[in-house]
Amino acid sequence: MSTTTPELQQLIDRVRSAQADGRPLSIQGGGTKSFYGEPASGEPLDVRSLTGISSYEPTELVVTARCGTLLTELEAALAEQGQCLPFEPPRYGEGGSVGGMVAAGLSGPARAAVGSVRDYVLGATLLNGRAEVLSFGGQVMKNVAGYDVSRLLAGSLGTLGVILEVSLKVLPVAPATATLRFEMDQASAIQRLNEWGGQPLPLNASAWWDGMLVLRLSGAQAAVQAASRKLGGETVAVLPAAAFWSGLRDHKDEFFTKAHAAVEAGASLWRLSVAPTAAPLQLSGEQLLEWNGGQRWLCTSAPAALVRDAARAAGGHATLFRGGEQRREVFAPLAAPLDRIHRDLKKAFDPAGIFNPGRLYPGL
Repeated sequence: MSTTTPELQQLIDRVRSAQADGRPLSIQGGGTKSFYGEPASGEPLDVRSLTGISSYEPTELVVTARCGTLLTELEAALAEQGQCLPFEPPRYGEGGSVGGMVAAGLSGPARAAVGSVRDYVLGATLLNGRAEVLSFGGQVMKNVAGYDVSRLLAGSLGTLGVILEVSLKVLPVAPATATLRFEMDQASAIQRLNEWGGQPLPLNASAWWDGMLVLRLSGAQAAVQAASRKLGGETVAVLPAAAFWSGLRDHKDEFFTKAHAAVEAGASLWRLSVAPTAAPLQLSGEQLLEWNGGQRWLCTSAPAALVRDAARAAGGHATLFRGGEQRREVFAPLAAPLDRIHRDLKKAFDPAGIFNPGRLYPGL
């Protein structure tokens, strides 16, 4: 941010006071992802006053927005220019903000095809634990020696500081899309997805649940039409298809509606990141597959250790997304070298440990 506004100065003063007293702060925006990670602790630090799109250059495919800007506002501005956030950040509610999008680091159905939120962060302005306003990166894709701090903030859940503003790469909306549906079991779906993934097909998203595989094709009109003819299956009409992918993105479709009810009754919703070629996981409960088999959602009452062991055996790790009685076990435990890096980064950006303490791991 180029100028210190009264809203920003108020945040700086709050952080300076908290740093001096060693008083923890809980960074809060729209609260749509407050369930994710360990429960927040500390005095609320509301950042919703920092709103607005600072700059937008449609011809350069770059937009810069302040942390409290609503995702709905940003996406509406992009849509007016025929552009979008291609990684489809989950919204989970009407109050989702740009800062929360980056801090959570979550991506939607198209992630396997286009990349994650981290891949689209070009630059960021951060308020660190010393009450300093720091800027990293810029408005162009550029690599430099050392940490790419602006991308490091993606998924940090506010533990390194307050994300004040971010610059994002955006892309044009694809000229054509089509959604196809196939009846098949999970093992067959995994096999077919990996076969198709090795072919020059405009695959943009996939989802399998309860014996049904759904594909989304996206790209040039000719490419989408040719792929539709080659793959076959049942074509889903435009409006139902859009509703399905939007529901999947925001966890409002049938699988997640049932999962949320099960969580209220004591079950757990897990997000498993595994090798796309991994065989179906032999775990109790219901599973939904995304990202060509690389992301698997599991709603189960199985013990955490069993779920984590299955994820490791499948070449990945498991995150407790919602529910569960296991505290301090939300994210997969870190190996010693990674744990040291995380703690060194926390100490460098937030030496007094005031920002969202314990939100990721104990002491972080």
